[in-house]
Amino acid sequence: MTHIPVLYTEVLEGLSIDPTGIYVDGTLGRGGHAEGILKALTSGRLIAFDQDEQAIREASARLTAYANRLNVIHANFNTLKATLTQLGISEVHGILLDLGVSSPQFDDPERGFSYRYDARLDMRMDRRQSLDAYTVVNTYPFAELMKILQRYGEEPFAKNIARAIESYRAKQPIETTLQLVEVIKSALPAKVLSQKGHPAKQTFQALRIEVNRELEVLEEVLDQAVSVLKPGGRLVVLTFHSLEDKAVKHRFMELSDPHVPAKLPITNVASAPYRMIKTKAKAASADELRDNPRAHSAHCRILERIR
Repeated sequence: MTHIPVLYTEVLEGLSIDPTGIYVDGTLGRGGHAEGILKALTSGRLIAFDQDEQAIREASARLTAYANRLNVIHANFNTLKATLTQLGISEVHGILLDLGVSSPQFDDPERGFSYRYDARLDMRMDRRQSLDAYTVVNTYPFAELMKILQRYGEEPFAKNIARAIESYRAKQPIETTLQLVEVIKSALPAKVLSQKGHPAKQTFQALRIEVNRELEVLEEVLDQAVSVLKPGGRLVVLTFHSLEDKAVKHRFMELSDPHVPAKLPITNVASAPYRMIKTKAKAASADELRDNPRAHSAHCRILERIR
């Protein structure tokens, strides 16, 4: 399957690459964005992170020609600042955080991310960790399951689905993705099952976020990323669902706001140390959506450090 990087042009333009600069790719994936960055570098350097061993193997093979300018780190991007410190790097020219799950992960039945293939419930981006979707589904108490489905899946029938899971697993474990799909369907009214879209989508999203601590990790990495940007450096973030996009937008607004109450008669206000490059997130064009339908939910937000 051909790897099509989401919002490729927007990402590279957003980073405003200095050919001699140091850059970070927080999610190497299959190396599409990384290759674009590396092509723009001359004496510069790219530090790329990924939790997925398979992704690292495939991307490293793709990027062999740039090996002298590339450091690949097998770790979550929330180790960004500590890793840079270990490498003797105190500041960087730009950072890309692609928050999406790669198509190969969804398309590999063994990874247990997809509700379209039958596989053991897994959903771990880093297979070295112990917590997986099987554990969440089969051991979390009802109240915790319901909270996860409500918060991370924005699932209106969270209570019904959590009850159905609790009832089913009392008889036998829910071991596979399609088992879980059937349990979810049993909890939903007919009018919901007849609607467009897969009925398990929101539950599977919620479980994946819980397993990989996605929103917690996002908060951690955003704070680390802005702290290591040099003046003029940019942070580009690709989001793929409303929860993470809201979190990024909120943090960017906080950082670019001088925090002066509107009613105070103050005119000489120091500018915020960061600024948002366009307040409205960029989305995929019609042409890109035609070639890459999975880009339909993607949004690109850009923050620049001023001082």
